[in-house]
Amino acid sequence: MALCHFWRLFFFFVWSLAITMPLPVSAEQPAESPADPFLWLEDVAAERSLDWVRARNAESTAELASSDLFGTLEKRILSILDSKHRIPLIHKIGPHFYNFWRDEKNPQGVWRRTTLDDYRSPDPAWDVVLDLDALAATEGENWVWHGAVPLEPENRLCLVSLSRGGADATVVREFDLTTKAFVNSGYALPEAKSSVAWRTADSLFVASDFGPESLTASGYPRTVREWSRGTPLATAKVIFEGLSQDMSVAAYRDKTPGFERDFVLQQQTFYTSQLFLRRDDKLLRIEKPADASAIVHREWLLIELRSPWLIAGKTYPAGALLATYFEKFLAGERQLHMVFAPRERVSLVSFTPTQNRLILATLDNVRNRLFTLCYQDGAWQQEPLAGMPEYGTAIATAVDDLESDDFFLLTASSLQPATLSLGTIGQAKPEPLKQSPVFFDTKGLRIDQHEAVSKDGTRIPYFQIGPDTLPADGKTLTLLYGYGGFEISLLPGYEPITGASWLEKGNVYVIANIRGGGEFGPLWHQAALKINRPRAYEDFIAVAEDLIARKVTSPQHLGIKGGSNGGLLMGNMLTMRPDLFGAIVCQVPLLDMRRYHMLLAGASWVGEYGNPDAASEWGFIRHFSPYHTVQRSQDYPPILITTSTRDDRVHPGHARKMTARLQAFNKPVLYYENIEGGHGGAANNKQKAFMDALGYTFLERKLR
Repeated sequence: MALCHFWRLFFFFVWSLAITMPLPVSAEQPAESPADPFLWLEDVAAERSLDWVRARNAESTAELASSDLFGTLEKRILSILDSKHRIPLIHKIGPHFYNFWRDEKNPQGVWRRTTLDDYRSPDPAWDVVLDLDALAATEGENWVWHGAVPLEPENRLCLVSLSRGGADATVVREFDLTTKAFVNSGYALPEAKSSVAWRTADSLFVASDFGPESLTASGYPRTVREWSRGTPLATAKVIFEGLSQDMSVAAYRDKTPGFERDFVLQQQTFYTSQLFLRRDDKLLRIEKPADASAIVHREWLLIELRSPWLIAGKTYPAGALLATYFEKFLAGERQLHMVFAPRERVSLVSFTPTQNRLILATLDNVRNRLFTLCYQDGAWQQEPLAGMPEYGTAIATAVDDLESDDFFLLTASSLQPATLSLGTIGQAKPEPLKQSPVFFDTKGLRIDQHEAVSKDGTRIPYFQIGPDTLPADGKTLTLLYGYGGFEISLLPGYEPITGASWLEKGNVYVIANIRGGGEFGPLWHQAALKINRPRAYEDFIAVAEDLIARKVTSPQHLGIKGGSNGGLLMGNMLTMRPDLFGAIVCQVPLLDMRRYHMLLAGASWVGEYGNPDAASEWGFIRHFSPYHTVQRSQDYPPILITTSTRDDRVHPGHARKMTARLQAFNKPVLYYENIEGGHGGAANNKQKAFMDALGYTFLERKLR
């Protein structure tokens, strides 16, 4: 369905770790800006900056990449990433099932398709639709695949998004699935952080960079336009204009037969938005709390709450999912069904519409559980989906919510490779389609769930994966991973690279479910916002101390790893508790919290961290700004900081400047910056294998 394709691409487009409030207007005294001797490193492409990067890369390569350990790891990791036996995940467009695939032969990847019957076979016959390696060679660009939006229900044309080197910004081109070629004189958008959606075969909704004042302070589109085929993009009609302090705007058409409608979304922040129905060239605002998300599916309006909502004399709790008849709601009726009610330590992760049902993904004490819902006899009936792992991941997606109640189900755990199944709601157990191979030896390994007690008494769950019997001597090499932000939950899925590089050697891997994440719903996230951000860091420290108290490990043998917002977590662990860890891997991080809102998409994260321009907020932000809290007089554990030159989400200046400051203080730091890769850190499997091997080699050496 067009709606599902739109939301997948839109949230990829707006996801900048996660995001909230616009910059507030404040009459208070502005915060002072500390002296910054390394400000010049923020000039990403300046030759002086790149010379500095090349020198740091050479140092790290000489120390880490020249060893036998590194060579063995890199080869093993690349063999996993390029394995022809991985599950080729598919999505349906018309009668075919499409997959994007990278391997040794196709490092940039191929977009290919097959039939469902053929997909069931051990070795499907794939029809290559677009060869990115050939395209990149022809055009002299390092194209990275960013997806395609089909024109439904015809499913002949689609809009293909391609990124240079893995950046969030993409070029968009019209592609014909019948001829397997780009459309001559078809739709084409230049490189930008664009959002595009089909309205008709001859018109698009486009939100993009249209020149001065067309972007928000976060660098995303501020206007939505309707672009007619054959006309210049510059003449496209503006149908909505957001505010400069908004995060982004977009529009899409729901092409469900019998329910065709146009919608405009004003994403004020990542967690606050307004949704409008565009009818007869007028915009009708759909009533909901600003911090609630909403979609319309067939006759239903579905609203997910992040805070309590008092409406029609009844209060619905934060974390609830509500359903109501859309047209009746527009007409003023306020009869709402609470189809999911949160409970203590039970939260909603996501919901997926099929043609006639809903699939709910929930967490029960951080254990994945799936349920199906249907509206029958005036009430929503709920049934569990069987076959969930006790500890692990379970992801359900609709096969085609225009036509059926079929769904794909992907299940896995830390010790159980992924299985892809095909099911139909209300029918027998899903049919297994594909099974991932075993990429590492799990013999003698187990997964357990534990709890630590944080500084304020809050119970913090964590998963421990490792040998089923451990000597209680505190000498086991242990890697602790965390994120703790933007309502993102961490679950113990199948991680073959971690397994092959770490667990197979008898080490322990730990996943911490700290506040700031979404493990227990929106309140768990909100507990670590702004002035309360240190709660996330206290939680992570509590897990580390619990591992030491249980004699799983000791500071000398305890390493930690995190990226993006998790990189900020790593920076704060370095400066707050340097005594607690033996080595740190800090990836694509935020670290300079005085200037983060001035760099790339940073302005959209002010609701998560606070506004450093306001003196009262900088007063608490500076305490979790590692770039400013690192001290010359303090001893620190060794740290490896990595980033990407092409990261246009979290500015590489964070990682560069922190490294430069640590080096100036003569602290043990290594740095590596991949020239490509965007926020993911790598543009292809070879680059990813190199980056991962660096990290695990560093940990193995420093924690022994």
